[in-house]
Amino acid sequence: MPAEKFVTQFVREAGFTPIPDRAIIVTYAPANMSERIVKFFANEFFALQMCQDSLVLLPFGRMSFMLKKDVALEIPYNTIRKVEIKEDMLNWRIELDTDEGRIALSAQQKELSEWRHSGTLSVGMSGFGSGIVGSGPLKVANWHRANLDATLAALKSLPGRKEEIA
Repeated sequence: MPAEKFVTQFVREAGFTPIPDRAIIVTYAPANMSERIVKFFANEFFALQMCQDSLVLLPFGRMSFMLKKDVALEIPYNTIRKVEIKEDMLNWRIELDTDEGRIALSAQQKELSEWRHSGTLSVGMSGFGSGIVGSGPLKVANWHRANLDATLAALKSLPGRKEEIA
């Protein structure tokens, strides 16, 4: 499972300038309960990295859960008109209204991150860094949990940032 440094490295290799500690794990948000059930069994996860001029999504492999070096989606900040973040059961729903339409993402809340995919993807299947096995030299940070609050706050400020850039 990738350390946050791999997310940063892959984003740099793709030609973007990542903002430190602004990466979280997301999925596309389901539209309704039926889609929520389907996604429970076949969901695709992405590392969302905030960069200097855009949001970048890197996919995780569906079977391997390894981060891929492909950029699945780039959303330039100057195309974002509105950002809405709201609690959605055990997740945060992130809605981005862009020039091309609405993009709805879902990020798992940090409190249960250790027991859900976001924890597994950010610290690995071993549980090291999750808080489950304690602390010490083997402890690796759960970067999704560590970055979530600041990343959500930064996402909320994006429409205002668009005016600063323009």
